[in-house]
Amino acid sequence: MVASRKIAVLKERASGETRVSATPETVKKLLALGASLAIESGAGASASIADDDYRVAGAEVGDAGSVIAGADIVLGVQGPEPGLLAGMKPGGWIVAGLDPFGQRARIDAYAQAGLEALAMEFMPRITRAQSMDILSSQSNLAGYKAVILAADTYGRAFPMMMTAAGTISAAKCFVMGVGVAGLQAIATARRLGAQVSATDVRSATKEQILSLGAKPIFVENVAGIEGEGAGGYATEMSEEYQKAQGQLVSNHIAKQDIVITTALIPGRPAPRLISDAQIASMKPGSVIFDLAAPQGGNVEGTVADEVVEKHGVRIIGLSNTPAHLPADASALFARNLYNFLSAFWDKEAGGPVLDEEIGGAIRLTQGGRIVHERLLG
Repeated sequence: MVASRKIAVLKERASGETRVSATPETVKKLLALGASLAIESGAGASASIADDDYRVAGAEVGDAGSVIAGADIVLGVQGPEPGLLAGMKPGGWIVAGLDPFGQRARIDAYAQAGLEALAMEFMPRITRAQSMDILSSQSNLAGYKAVILAADTYGRAFPMMMTAAGTISAAKCFVMGVGVAGLQAIATARRLGAQVSATDVRSATKEQILSLGAKPIFVENVAGIEGEGAGGYATEMSEEYQKAQGQLVSNHIAKQDIVITTALIPGRPAPRLISDAQIASMKPGSVIFDLAAPQGGNVEGTVADEVVEKHGVRIIGLSNTPAHLPADASALFARNLYNFLSAFWDKEAGGPVLDEEIGGAIRLTQGGRIVHERLLG
């Protein structure tokens, strides 16, 4: 009989990280596959999950050393420090958001320890992997939270209100970048009653913007991005497009009350979308929420985890927006990890066996070395 795989979940130790990579729901499902689960005490506390909730679900709860001892697979929201992994089985898997470009030294340490690091943010954007995509699930919540925090910071109401004392005009909200986060930001701002407009360098998003009841703001008759990136991500814009886009945005942004920026290019600094001069053109009391703050920001002057005021405009940027919705973010993240493991679970092998399409896309280390092409050379 094949021994069950031990799956370990450690408490997240990164500053400001409130999420956890397994919930009682996913613990039960992983146990049903034939795995055993060990959870570090306190791992779910920030996400309102008590140790007893894990015990009731069937997991063992203990200190970090006992949890990691003999583990075949370690799940994480962020990659654990290599020193915490002593005692894992040789060739064990680390399944988490690993930030391969920002945490290269950590990835090298995983390789030196003989561990197999699987970066969930490298999950390919293909149909069968949608339920495993941590970037989409977390970006969806980030887009929602950005609008809520912007609305809370904005000193006026979002919807139009007609009262006996007079009429309050609806806030004007402009979303820049229409990926998963941008689409959710549009939907949330619309639900709150704002007049919403949006833009993106990918012309295909125009229909998506219209479908949500927002107004598309697009450069016409100018070549856009040099090519849509792998998996539907945007790549860098042509110089001609950047110039035309900058002029269009400058004219539009001056009339906006709320701006949400969401543009990211995987593995690169966030593109600059809003300059200091454009901020100065906005009305005092306006708010910008920069969802790209962790990668340098789309807005000139963004400082992660601070509210910066420039020209009477407040600029907000969090280093980890999904962590401000810990319960829901954890639930979705944990389901992504379960969906990944269950899709490849082989009963005869007693654990997951990856195929080349997905395994090759997310595997960073194997056999004591770096193997992912994006980290080589």
